[in-house]
Amino acid sequence: MKPDFTIDRLKRMALFARVVDLGSMSAAARELDMTASAVSQQVRRLEAETGIALLHRSTRKLTLTEAGQAYYEDCAAMLLAAQSAERRLADLRDEPRGELRIAFPVGFSRHLAAALAPLLRAHPRLSLRLFAEDRRIDLIAERIDLAIRIGTLGDSALVARRLAQWRHLLVAAPAYAQARGLPRCPEDLARHAMLILSVMSRPEFIELHRPGEPARRVRVSGPVAGNNAEAVKQMMLQGLGIARMPGPDAAPLLASGEIVAVLPEWSLAPLGVYALTARRDSQPAKVRLAIAAIRDYLDAADAVAPGPGVSAAPWP
Repeated sequence: MKPDFTIDRLKRMALFARVVDLGSMSAAARELDMTASAVSQQVRRLEAETGIALLHRSTRKLTLTEAGQAYYEDCAAMLLAAQSAERRLADLRDEPRGELRIAFPVGFSRHLAAALAPLLRAHPRLSLRLFAEDRRIDLIAERIDLAIRIGTLGDSALVARRLAQWRHLLVAAPAYAQARGLPRCPEDLARHAMLILSVMSRPEFIELHRPGEPARRVRVSGPVAGNNAEAVKQMMLQGLGIARMPGPDAAPLLASGEIVAVLPEWSLAPLGVYALTARRDSQPAKVRLAIAAIRDYLDAADAVAPGPGVSAAPWP
C-alpha cells in the first residue's frame, strides 16, 4: 500500500525521532511544548498508520522495536535534512554567498564592476553571473536575481527600486565641433546630426530646460540610431554627431578633453536608474547587499557628475 505522506504524518515522524533522541515522551513533550499524553497519542497514531509497533513501553523506559530502530534512522535523517535546509536558508538570508545572476545594460558595465568589486572581495563565497544585455531580459525565464534598468519603466509585475536619478548631457567630439560647429540654442539641434539611442521607428525629440524659461522641445534626427549606448558613444567619439550621455559617464571624457559640452546651460530631464527583482520581500543577502552597494556607488558617482553650468565650456 502506498504511504500517505501528509504534512501531519511528516510532523509525527519528526516527533517520533525526538522522542527517541530524548529518551522519553515527557522530555519530548517539554521540548515541543506539548503534554506527555499528546505526544504518546501522536506516536500511537503513527504506529497505526504504519501498521507496526515502533516502541516497547514500560514504566521505566522506552525501547525501540527492530522495525522502530530502522524507522527511527530514516526519521532522524529526515529531521537532519530539514534542519540542514533551515541552516542553508539562514546562511543565504544572512550572508552573501552562491551565484548572483544580474542583468544590466552594456553601457552600465563600468559602473557595475566598480560597485560590486568591493562586495566580491569582502565575500569570497559570492560569485557573479553577468548578463550584459541592452534588450529587456525576462527575469523569471532566465532566473535573474537582479536587473538594472535605466529610463522609463513600462508596466510590469516586477518590483522596481529607484537607485539614482542620473543627469544627462548633450556632448560631441571636438572633431564634430570643428567640422560643423555647435548649436547656440536648443532650436539649432534640428540642423545638427543627432546620434539616437533608440530602437523605435518614430520621430525623436529632445526636451531642454533652463530656469525661468519654458521648456524647449526639438525634433532631431541623425545618421545613427541604435539600442546600444556604447556603440552610440563610440560613433560620437568618431565625430559623427551629438549624443546624449549620463553625467557620470561624461565627466571623465569632459575632463580629458575627449568630448565637449553641447548647450551646457540647458538641462535634460534626468533618467532613473532602477533595480528590478521578481519579488519585493524575502530577498537573500546577496541581492540585498548588491542593491545597497550599487546605490551607494551611484550616489557617489552622481555627486561628482557635471550638472548644468558646471561642465566643460562649449566649443567656441
